[in-house]
Amino acid sequence: MSKKKAYEKKLKAKLDEWNAEIDKLKAKADSASADAELEYSKQIDELRAMQKVASKKLDELKKASDDAWEDLKVGIDSAWDSIGVSIKSALSRFNK
Repeated sequence: MSKKKAYEKKLKAKLDEWNAEIDKLKAKADSASADAELEYSKQIDELRAMQKVASKKLDELKKASDDAWEDLKVGIDSAWDSIGVSIKSALSRFNK
């Protein structure tokens, strides 16, 4: 497997993991009080928006040539790190 394909597979797995985490947060929000549900929904909407950005970055990577994908990697890594931190932060707030 090429480095690019391995990287794509790693990112796709992480994106799937985040989707599952966001779904768990959504389930918690649905069972929360009205005020808490409103706050959770706002957080979930922000996370879904970030997830869409990450998905677009993954699509860009898939379309990139084997030579050009390395140039995209830095930007993708930065976006992935930002989303990961946001999801961890949201999870910690939901689990209080």
